[in-house]
Amino acid sequence: MFLSDLFKYRHQMLIRINVFLALLIGSSLILLGIIYCFVSNNGIPKHEFQVSNKREFQLFGTAESEHNTDLINKLKRDLASANEKIEQLENKMQGFEERIKKPYPNVKYLNYRSKKRILVTGGAGFVGSHLVDKLMKAGHDITVVDNFFTGVKANVEQWIGHANFELIHQDIVNPLFVEVDEIYHLASPASPPHYMFNPVKTIKTNTIGTINMLGLAKRVGAKVLIASTSEVYGDPEVHPQPETYWGHVNPIGPRACYDEGKRVSETLSYAYAKHEKVSVRVARIFNTHGPRMHMNDGRVVSNFILQALRNEPITVYGRGNQTRSFQYVSDLVNGLIALMDSNYTQPVNLGNPTEHTINEFAVIIKGLVGGKSKVITTPAVEDDPQRRKPDITRAMTYLNWKPKVGLKEGLKMTINYFKQEIKKSQKTV
Repeated sequence: MFLSDLFKYRHQMLIRINVFLALLIGSSLILLGIIYCFVSNNGIPKHEFQVSNKREFQLFGTAESEHNTDLINKLKRDLASANEKIEQLENKMQGFEERIKKPYPNVKYLNYRSKKRILVTGGAGFVGSHLVDKLMKAGHDITVVDNFFTGVKANVEQWIGHANFELIHQDIVNPLFVEVDEIYHLASPASPPHYMFNPVKTIKTNTIGTINMLGLAKRVGAKVLIASTSEVYGDPEVHPQPETYWGHVNPIGPRACYDEGKRVSETLSYAYAKHEKVSVRVARIFNTHGPRMHMNDGRVVSNFILQALRNEPITVYGRGNQTRSFQYVSDLVNGLIALMDSNYTQPVNLGNPTEHTINEFAVIIKGLVGGKSKVITTPAVEDDPQRRKPDITRAMTYLNWKPKVGLKEGLKMTINYFKQEIKKSQKTV
């Protein structure tokens, strides 16, 4: 709208300038004609006028020509200045148009009996924001609570202002008083650089924060889903890992703040379920990737993609024979909702059972991205799990769930997202 007005204004201005130039040239010709007639009518022969007044006429013509040239040059400078200002305004208007509220995504209508009031902690984060999208489109009332340590408002900006959406900037280590029917408790830094940044804060989020959410669920009678992690298995001695495996965790290692924090979170959940009759669900989430991943979260997917896109060496920790299983974020979101809607109360693994070594994964990323990156090895990371593969028998049996998005298909979408984010970061304001 703004840009079209600017183009119209620019077009009108050019027409006016051209008309002015035409009038100026025309008036100059008319003036010369009048002078010629005046000379002729005063009885001065043409050749005498040309001879006797040649110098004066040349001076007059030169002055007139210089005057016209000055006017034209001034008009050209004014036009160039106007074009520059219009271009600046166009750029500003483009920025404004990008900020103008766009239409909300389509939201299903639900009556008051079907609509749920759902709280999502960490809802502005990577997984949380995709979950919010799914629940919003289903027609529910969604409240997001996030302290924006790793989450960003841009992940949920498409819902800000919607009647069904509310965003609360708060840390869940502080009590929260809302009325809800379901709670998805996803709040916690999940990548090693983030949860190691402040280990005590990570533990508090997964203990005090979990107590606050379980206490809220108890008070309002809500069902609560705790987002746990495959890290509760530590460096597993059983492969693949079923939910019945108790794990092999170093309680004082660098990853312990997250690993043990999540284990305590599960312990708290079942204590509330047993003694306070709170309806709990526990999802043990394995490696996940997709759009809205934090670009510098230090995880293998984001590291490899960024390095490949920048033609930097792809760094593999250790020998690269450790294994991981990667699921796409939409599969995880479907699994979380299926678990919440089920009657199954025991922990459930949500992950992709297709296993790859880190070396294989590096080659896959390089092949999808292209470029000239070389795969290099660096010293191994302390307490890095050597094998990781979920046994999803429970999920398939009780939730009728299994991953649908293939590894390469999901990675292509993730890579495209990273490309767009790199372009945005290179833009100048």
